[in-house]
Amino acid sequence: MYQLTKEELARLGAEITTREIHQQPKLWQETLENYEKAYERVTSFLASVKKNTTSRVRVIFTGAGTSQYVGDILVPYLNEYGDHENFLFQSAGTTDIVAAPLQYLNPDDTTILVSFARSGNSPESVAAVKLANQLIKNSYHITITCAKEGALAKAALGDERNLLLLMPEDSNDKGFAMTGSFSCMTLTALLVFDSRYSLLEKSKHVQNMLTLGQEVLQREAEIKSFVDREFDRIVYLGSGSLAGLAREAQLKVLELTAGKITTVFDSSLGFRHGPKSFVNEKTLIFVFMSNQPYTRQYDCDILEEVSGDQIAAGVIGIGQPGTIDFSGECFEVVTGTDLLPDGYLALVDVLFAQTISLLSSVKVGNTPDTPSPTGTVNRVVKGVTIHPYEQ
Repeated sequence: MYQLTKEELARLGAEITTREIHQQPKLWQETLENYEKAYERVTSFLASVKKNTTSRVRVIFTGAGTSQYVGDILVPYLNEYGDHENFLFQSAGTTDIVAAPLQYLNPDDTTILVSFARSGNSPESVAAVKLANQLIKNSYHITITCAKEGALAKAALGDERNLLLLMPEDSNDKGFAMTGSFSCMTLTALLVFDSRYSLLEKSKHVQNMLTLGQEVLQREAEIKSFVDREFDRIVYLGSGSLAGLAREAQLKVLELTAGKITTVFDSSLGFRHGPKSFVNEKTLIFVFMSNQPYTRQYDCDILEEVSGDQIAAGVIGIGQPGTIDFSGECFEVVTGTDLLPDGYLALVDVLFAQTISLLSSVKVGNTPDTPSPTGTVNRVVKGVTIHPYEQ
């Protein structure tokens, strides 16, 4: 797909999505540069929030769909690498917050609501911000969005309690599926809240990501060999941050094939507790391998177990060299200089998952750019009624 001409891709209904997946390493570089320019503004904002409370600040990462899964990747990573002295990290979908506000928002906790949004126009995203301001006595916001003209971005302008961080212009995906928007928003939040590493060290992580990401894209033929098998089910597994990635990976398959390929996700340890019954002879199983040596043992264990069952169409471990202690099939990304922390590794892995989804969509005769031609699912959700919340 990445080698086809624009015209050839257009005939497949895949020109937009293919281009938007392929351009992500370039966008990561731009995202890093944007963060470096905003560094003083970011640190000043966080310092002002911390100064106005004597307790830890609750940081709630929120969004709808893929935008929610950004937080699902971030929270496990930041629970290890974030500033625990000053922040308590949480992930909650805007869809959850809007439906049951007081189950997710504590009025007495100083809170930063970090809103992830491609367009910034989803009804729940706008409503979640309003509810936080309505219910929380000391609320702040960080708006991470791809559309400067979106409702969330416009609401942030001129509000000193709302830090607006715009993503690279080309990350505002024109295709149905969120690809560059997802990875750029995730990277931005990592750069903001990862307190383990200096700015220079974070820059090195991003440069390593660029190298590894380019390799994944160049090895499309190898990825296609998995998709060429006879299958109609896909399982994605991972641990910690990579369990959050597994959720996003399975959604991309579901979206781009319009449900013609069924999918599940789980943690590597959790998969045995019922979801493993999903596996049959037409199932591909992909396991994202953690770069944490202790955690990785559990990823390897489930690989060996499901491979030994000999009932799946393929069982594949995905990771960096030396991290896949598995006797079966592997997709090792080998060109990087160092092992990436899992939060950053997730964005290299997502290129593999997006490529699987793109190729699977074409294989089942769907059009990746418009995978839901009936309009059952839309690029920006429709049909949502936001009911007034009264205390």
